[in-house]
Amino acid sequence: MAEKITGLSQAEADKLLQKNGLNEVPEPQFNFFKEFLSKLWNLSAWILEAALLLECVLGKWIQSLFVLLMLLFAAWNGASKKKQSRRVLNNISHKLTPTISVQRDGEWQNIDSKYLVPGDLISMQAGDVLAADVKLIEGQISTDESSITGEARTVRKNPQDTAFAGTTVTEGNGLAVVTATGADSRSGKTINLINNSAAPGHLQQLLTKIIYYLCILDGILTLVIVIASFFKGGDLNNLINMLPFLAMMFIASIPVAMPSTFALSNSFEATRLSKEGVLTSDLTGIQDAANLNLILLDKTGTITENKTAVGQWTNFSSMNNNDVLQLASAATDQRNKKLIDTAIDEYVKKQGLSIKSASDFTPFTSSTGYSMATCDGHNIKLGSFKQLSLIDQDANEKAKEIDFSAGRSVALLIDEKLAGVFILQDMVRSDSKAALEELRKRGVKPIMLTGDNQKTAIAVAKQVDLQGEVISIRDFTDQTDTSKLAGIADVLPEDKLRMVKFFQKKGYIVGMTGDGVNDSPALKQAEVGIAVSNAADVAKRSGKMVLLNDGLSSIVKILDAGHRVYQRMTTWSLTKLARTAQLTMLLTFGYLFFNYIPMALNAMVIYTIMNNMVTMMIGTDRTHITYKPENWNMAKLAKIAFSLAFGWTVIGIAGIAYLNTHGWSHGTISTMVYVYLVLSAMFIVLITRTKKYFWQDYPSKAVGLTQLGDVLLTVILALFGIAMAKINWTNLLLTFAIALIAAIVIDLFYQPIMKNR
Repeated sequence: MAEKITGLSQAEADKLLQKNGLNEVPEPQFNFFKEFLSKLWNLSAWILEAALLLECVLGKWIQSLFVLLMLLFAAWNGASKKKQSRRVLNNISHKLTPTISVQRDGEWQNIDSKYLVPGDLISMQAGDVLAADVKLIEGQISTDESSITGEARTVRKNPQDTAFAGTTVTEGNGLAVVTATGADSRSGKTINLINNSAAPGHLQQLLTKIIYYLCILDGILTLVIVIASFFKGGDLNNLINMLPFLAMMFIASIPVAMPSTFALSNSFEATRLSKEGVLTSDLTGIQDAANLNLILLDKTGTITENKTAVGQWTNFSSMNNNDVLQLASAATDQRNKKLIDTAIDEYVKKQGLSIKSASDFTPFTSSTGYSMATCDGHNIKLGSFKQLSLIDQDANEKAKEIDFSAGRSVALLIDEKLAGVFILQDMVRSDSKAALEELRKRGVKPIMLTGDNQKTAIAVAKQVDLQGEVISIRDFTDQTDTSKLAGIADVLPEDKLRMVKFFQKKGYIVGMTGDGVNDSPALKQAEVGIAVSNAADVAKRSGKMVLLNDGLSSIVKILDAGHRVYQRMTTWSLTKLARTAQLTMLLTFGYLFFNYIPMALNAMVIYTIMNNMVTMMIGTDRTHITYKPENWNMAKLAKIAFSLAFGWTVIGIAGIAYLNTHGWSHGTISTMVYVYLVLSAMFIVLITRTKKYFWQDYPSKAVGLTQLGDVLLTVILALFGIAMAKINWTNLLLTFAIALIAAIVIDLFYQPIMKNR
């Protein structure tokens, strides 16, 4: 039947493409207003809205205006960064589309799915993500239709059945004709390989937990103020007047800028990586790369070139050598050529022979270990010597003179008897040795996984200076000393998931490279799953990263991107924790010691907005690449942050005490405290962003300009008395001097801790 089916000519396809357009649907315009409104309906927004309502009830209209400003800023900030992140992912999704095997002008070729047209003849196999609606005309397949039905079950498809765009071929192979593309398909959208079901990364989960505990701390301090107010003779009316301040203290701990900062930092690095040959299908993969301390490397396409050639051929049959080679070519996959298919076809052509067509063909699958064809009355099997030797019991005896350490072996059976063995040789990439050394310098242990035999794997490991022992998967046990491991040979695709889980159980943060359908579970299980350039569609969708170029150098770039994100979020978290703890402790102890909250509500709202602007920009800050995996300890992080907060609070309380006993008014003190808090927040960013003293390094332009803008606005508000009591130049400069001296003293103590973090 296959011989009667023909695809379109290129001319016909071009006409249909002009008529129907590309197989893609423009993404719906981002609805900024809708996203903005959604940001007004969450926990942090409800607290702000309650504070706004309370201010209105109390008739404090100016304060109401500032709380409203805080509410609108948070919503605008969240919506604008969501828009930016969406734009980055959209740009990546247009590059990360399925590649389809299609017949044009009688020849099979791989094209980008957006050029598919109705009437195209395509070849499908397990692992393909269908990019258009198709009608199956030959073969049998099973598809996962959960993307369109929401039900996680496979559906069997027989000839004349329709399979839909967006579904994944889980089993079988076949030919199909495209029936609908783009908006006319059932899904009605562009099919891409972006991972849309990603969970928050490890770092984000950790920071969310920290913020949760910070909110508890604020709640405790708020309760302390309430109880203290009654002990100091306050009544219910006094408590009502304090409620807006207490609400703002609690609001100050809410990470308004956290989602935006994460989105900005991840998007910033995703854009950078896309220019360096790495597409990010799941943004959390970038931040998790910073923790990576072990990577399982599929040999082909990373350590070796993504191509191979026949180095040796041995004929064991009584047939003419040319006849045997032509029969071997009938068992190569002409629709979806892999490296081995290409190598054998090229070898046959070099002998001046033509490629034979099979009357019946079954592609290679990892479960069988071979492809199968019928040609000229012969049954032909081409694949793993290990698997095929189970069929021909005499195979090992026939091939005892073959040097299997010379390369990858591919056996040929004709009518169930060993007819020959190809030895394929991979070329080690010229940059592999240096790239592996770079991985080791960054504290990442590389382990090579290969389906090759142990002798071949040892030879490759030696060429690239992989340090340690190379063992067979058959010798791998739970007691294997992983610290001495350089590689594992004889690995089947289904072994890889077990390997990932094994190393995770040992406490490693695991990276994994893969390309096949059966690599998908392992890629999904690994913290950083990386699909190589020639990977199956389902493998690309399962991983968090997709390499556009072969080799290991791109993996080093992923690690560096992860470290940059991690360092920025370290700065963000330490800044957020220290700044929030400082604010709440300063106001709490100020009330306990001096009987009033030493900061105006308006100033508190402005302070919160301004500092969220700065912390948001941290997502684009300059960083320095570190050469060891990051490993955060929550207790240690909290200790550092609260030590910073304690230092700034002690100096602040001492300053307030001095001002109170030397004739400064409460209004003037309140404005000076506001200026002090703004400056201390700025210095905390400068201190925590580097392992040098803050005056020895400088932030990115975005961070620096935002900080400068904050300081200028603070000076204007304080000197002109806008939304707070007016102060003179003397008091302003005094506050600046105190903040600068405090920053220098604190940094002199802080840096020794930072260098050992």
